[in-house]
Amino acid sequence: MIKFDHVTKSYEGGINAVKDVNFTVEKGNIVVLLGPSGCGKTTLLRMVNRLESITKGTINVNGQNSMELNEIDLRKKIGYVIQSNGLFPNMTIEDNVMIVPDLLGWSKKEKRERFYSLMGLIGLNADDYRKRYPNELSGGQQQRIGVARALAADPPVMLMDEPFGALDPIIREKIQDEFLHIQREVKKTILFVSHDIDEAIKMADKIVLMRGGEIMQFDTPSEMLAHPKNDFVSQFFGKDRAIKSLSLHTVKKLQDIIGLVEFDETIQDTKTINVNQDLRNTLSMLMNQEADQVIVTDDNGRQLGAITIDLVQKYLHFEIKGKPSVAQKG
Repeated sequence: MIKFDHVTKSYEGGINAVKDVNFTVEKGNIVVLLGPSGCGKTTLLRMVNRLESITKGTINVNGQNSMELNEIDLRKKIGYVIQSNGLFPNMTIEDNVMIVPDLLGWSKKEKRERFYSLMGLIGLNADDYRKRYPNELSGGQQQRIGVARALAADPPVMLMDEPFGALDPIIREKIQDEFLHIQREVKKTILFVSHDIDEAIKMADKIVLMRGGEIMQFDTPSEMLAHPKNDFVSQFFGKDRAIKSLSLHTVKKLQDIIGLVEFDETIQDTKTINVNQDLRNTLSMLMNQEADQVIVTDDNGRQLGAITIDLVQKYLHFEIKGKPSVAQKG
């Protein structure tokens, strides 16, 4: 758990980068710090592991005041992932991943077992990568190694500063999916900085939307999209908030609430999706004329029915406009 209690960060000249911030990242949750450039989100993140000092207030990490802990010991207990991945170019992948366990005095056997376990978790073959160097890996592979290094000593808390921002959109989406899969297994407490609205909606259990160092709204993605607290929140997420919120809804949810339509075998231009996929991508296929109908299958490939634009619009009206949203991530 990370608790911010009246946290302020001031610089010379009376400039407040962070102003009286209060919120809690619950154990096992991902909270995304979101907002325009210069809003204070990265400063706030870096205050947790004391890369930035706190002017006023306190930050408690798992019940301990961070200012009362030795800063080196504090950082050993917190995983840290940044956009550029921060890998040391002169060190092998195994040595990069095992930096913190090495500092903590783990045995060679413990480090080797942990390395193989982590590489399996991030989907890379340990034997293929352990003696390679960062410049021999793709951007996506380097980012996975950065995540593995942050997880190496099994820290309860992770800080992630736009960790996937340097990746191209297709690879970024894949890495996001893989990270969420890992998070379901490891259940870390994560504070995550992003400038990307879609990424925040997808990744977050809750979002902290900031402007000028202050919190504009702290809420679940679905609540923030459905019930913005002020004009800034509404304008930040845009007029297509309802469409954005479809990324929080699955095809299965639509099927359970209003059902699917029978697929038309005479239509040639079709796409196939799994029932657990989100509705936003499904609507995108239809609106971009990639398909005239989208056939839905279960995990065994059995066809369950089809989705059309009219069906998504009907669901959107019923679920989002007709009654309070109950959508949750996952």
